[in-house]
Amino acid sequence: MAVQVLIDRLLAERRMSVGEFAARVGITPANVAVLKNGRARAIRFSTLDAICRVLECQPGDILVWTED
Repeated sequence: MAVQVLIDRLLAERRMSVGEFAARVGITPANVAVLKNGRARAIRFSTLDAICRVLECQPGDILVWTED
């Protein structure tokens, strides 16, 4: 897939654990792993909104398109 999710970098910059992030966003740690590992096939706008709110970032800071 050409769209990458860059949550790892943002979590490291904010010194936030996956568990804390998942709890604050309202998703399971397993779903965070799906996003981090590039296995997600879709993301709800409400989830993207919560991620951006928790990480204090823009969607473009999380989602990056690259050519295959």
